[in-house]
Amino acid sequence: MQSLEVRIMKTKWKNASSLDLNGENQQDANGLCDMITVLKGRRPGSTPNSDSGMWAHSMTVQDYQDLIDRGWRRSGKYVYKPVMNQTCCPQYTIRCRPLQFQPSKSHKKVLKKMLKFLAQGEVPKGSCEDEPMDSTMDDAVAGDFALINKLDIQCDLKTLSDDVKESLESKGKNSKKEEPQELLQSQDFVGEKLGSGEPSHSVKVHTVPKPGKGADLSKPPCRKAKEIRKERKRLKLMQQNPAGELEGFQAQGHPSSLFPPKAKSNQPKSLEDLIFESLPENASHKLEVRLVPVSFEDPEFKSSFSQSFSLYVKYQVAIHQDPPDECGKTEFTRFLCSSPLEAETPPNGPDCGYGSFHQQYWLDGKIIAVGVIDILPNCVSSVYLYYDPDYSFLSLGVYSALREIAFTRQLHEKTSQLSYYYMGFYIHSCPKMKYKGQYRPSDLLCPETYVWVPIEQCLPSLENSKYCRFNQDPEAVDEDRSTEPDRLQVFHKRAIMPYGVYKKQQKDPSEEAAVLQYASLVGQKCSERMLLFRN
Repeated sequence: MQSLEVRIMKTKWKNASSLDLNGENQQDANGLCDMITVLKGRRPGSTPNSDSGMWAHSMTVQDYQDLIDRGWRRSGKYVYKPVMNQTCCPQYTIRCRPLQFQPSKSHKKVLKKMLKFLAQGEVPKGSCEDEPMDSTMDDAVAGDFALINKLDIQCDLKTLSDDVKESLESKGKNSKKEEPQELLQSQDFVGEKLGSGEPSHSVKVHTVPKPGKGADLSKPPCRKAKEIRKERKRLKLMQQNPAGELEGFQAQGHPSSLFPPKAKSNQPKSLEDLIFESLPENASHKLEVRLVPVSFEDPEFKSSFSQSFSLYVKYQVAIHQDPPDECGKTEFTRFLCSSPLEAETPPNGPDCGYGSFHQQYWLDGKIIAVGVIDILPNCVSSVYLYYDPDYSFLSLGVYSALREIAFTRQLHEKTSQLSYYYMGFYIHSCPKMKYKGQYRPSDLLCPETYVWVPIEQCLPSLENSKYCRFNQDPEAVDEDRSTEPDRLQVFHKRAIMPYGVYKKQQKDPSEEAAVLQYASLVGQKCSERMLLFRN
């Protein structure tokens, strides 16, 4: 919104309200309260024309839900929307679908690491990632292509079996029997993996001793061709029927040592099972997660403010190398404690209500991490996380994200429409911002039609171009685009009026372009619910 100064407010008023305009407290003389103040601005560090921004004094949770579904995000009371086709690093809104979420192998490692620490006080050896952005995409990609990999392994298994058979028939009892035998052992290992359905782990395999070394009693004896044929037959039966025929083959008197242990049939543990696994009574540590409304009128928020602020300073200095003098209480309050969202507790909403919250992680009576979140009608939106760098070995960035996903699932049980977890922006061109793609299934927001598209469908396009329209329908358009700008609500000279009435009083030709740009950014619904202040 070039050179555009606007104020947006809800259509209700009582008494005069103090507004924060360009960082200065000013008294509004119009006698309106519950206003949303919107000013053209840029986030610190952003490039010119890289985003449009608004300073918001007050906003309903539904207004913000509709705005983030059009690519907006908030930082404190500053709400901004990247200009996707102009910025050097397009930022795509990303959301996870918690109801279908399954933790990856690396996610499970983080949760088990936390449980071991709480139960036994065990601190992992070696360096660990201290932020989620230090994670890689390996596990997410492996999870997505698990079925394809399994089919590939099965094909390779059949090819491998044919190759072994041909090799044995041609070589007979000639030398170098250890080569086909090693192939058989690899084949057994792959078969065990496919049958178990579990992630691969290291398995002890008895290797065949080389010729001339069999006299050593500490080594296994050489196996004859007859035993090799029996093992080949066993492998074939395993592929045909891993249960019944294998048992029949074993009943014929073949030694049980030839058979691997049966695969576990239990279902994999859910995210909640992994997070809330019971601890022994004599556990080394106690972890408690508290949900606290972001309000200085809340006693718990007020009493924990000093400790929370100290943790923020420690985190910013150690992790982001911020100078201590730039981490004052004013900056902390403006950034993470000030929110334009109005707290709402409708009867059909979650028990905690809607609005902005801090999720505080208390370890043995001390805060070690704080997740800043917004609870909105359709989602839990992650705003920021800061934590004690002394506990980086617990991968608190990943752990908190998994806790927030589980929390979203919990809220969904009471409020069915609340079923998504918004993770902010996904930047494919920035390696350190691709970690959000690990939380699957997830969707990216099309920057032109504002529909959600599974991330798997978006990644091939993003490999070719930083900016992409994800909606593959060339005829599709923004369904909430501003089609009736005259219905846009304007507040002018202490009066509320439709834009159609307001524009008849204007002589500045640039005024219409500015208003239409605003309408296109917020959409038709928000333009009718909020008032555009024109001076």
